[in-house]
Amino acid sequence: MPSELTEQLDLIVVRHGATPWSVTGRHTSHTDLGLTPAGRAEAERLRPWLARWSPVAVWTSPLRRARETADACGYVGARVVSELREWDYGDYEGMTTPEIHSESPGWTVFVAGGAGAEGESPMAVSARVDGLIARIRARRGGPVLAFAHGHLLRAMAARWLGEDIRLGARLGLDSGALGLLGRLHGESALLAWNLRPPAPGGLAGDLGREA
Repeated sequence: MPSELTEQLDLIVVRHGATPWSVTGRHTSHTDLGLTPAGRAEAERLRPWLARWSPVAVWTSPLRRARETADACGYVGARVVSELREWDYGDYEGMTTPEIHSESPGWTVFVAGGAGAEGESPMAVSARVDGLIARIRARRGGPVLAFAHGHLLRAMAARWLGEDIRLGARLGLDSGALGLLGRLHGESALLAWNLRPPAPGGLAGDLGREA
């Protein structure tokens, strides 16, 4: 992460650390789980990385796993922003991708959205992240730091680039990973994506990969 990127940086995003459901691939939106011990360790390893920036605002999803990640990174009291909550999977809450595919072959949230009356559509999530992006771009003086969730942040990255939300399907984001969004030669850009400090004694682990 070269330091010259700082001048172009508008948004730092962090996906929460691993939870009991993320490590087993279960889709988790409104179910309010906390971090596992491994998930807390993932978050704590990010702390020295995040210390290199001076955000003008620190936001977090209202959900416990994101708030605990912010706390472990040293941002106790981060502002709760409800629009950072995870995509609502509706009837698919708590299910794994293979379980969902047994009912709906080829399903992906970025195309079909959540299931049932409570499930959020791609259009609704796209509008939600567009509102967040407008607020971030209106700020001056430094980047915003946001703690949130895998699918929500992947959708946000796609819309940051001005692309259809479906691009998020190609932007994997592991638990305890961060991304840098900003401008490159005046154009919206992903400056870095899916960065994680290595676990002690080796490479970054596989806990919390998207299902």
